[in-house]
Amino acid sequence: MKRPPRMPADAPEYAPEEPVVPGGFSACGLDGRPRNAGQARKFAASTLHEWALRPLVADVELIVSELVGNAVRHALPPAAPCTDEYPVWLGLFRYSSQLVCAVTDPSPEPPRLGDPGPAASGGRGLLLVDSLSDSWSWRPTPPAGKTVWACLPLPGQRGST
Repeated sequence: MKRPPRMPADAPEYAPEEPVVPGGFSACGLDGRPRNAGQARKFAASTLHEWALRPLVADVELIVSELVGNAVRHALPPAAPCTDEYPVWLGLFRYSSQLVCAVTDPSPEPPRLGDPGPAASGGRGLLLVDSLSDSWSWRPTPPAGKTVWACLPLPGQRGST
């Protein structure tokens, strides 16, 4: 298993030194409701179909579902309504050799890679993200919040399945 995310001071940047390919960025604002994970899956699948990246759809759907689900469950105030129309954002970045899925939320709290144990009914989301991606981590997002991201190789690139 890969290392858990590091503290922000030494976390790698998720953007490679190359530019996003032309037309290789798509973003979706989410209102912070439980249905957002499903909306994120549909958005990601539609975007990947447009980009002719169908082999990545299943893995990316699972990754964005977990990242968005975590943002909705753990990064938003439970009782008080959020004042932002879209407190959670999903961005997909296509580079020449990899795809980056990034979810931004208003909480500064880092993601926690759990060890749920065999009988637990949850807590495996980031373990799934870790197993499906080449790398993942997080960064604070000024002026507040954080961005959690995962990188996947494009089909035909080294490290892809």
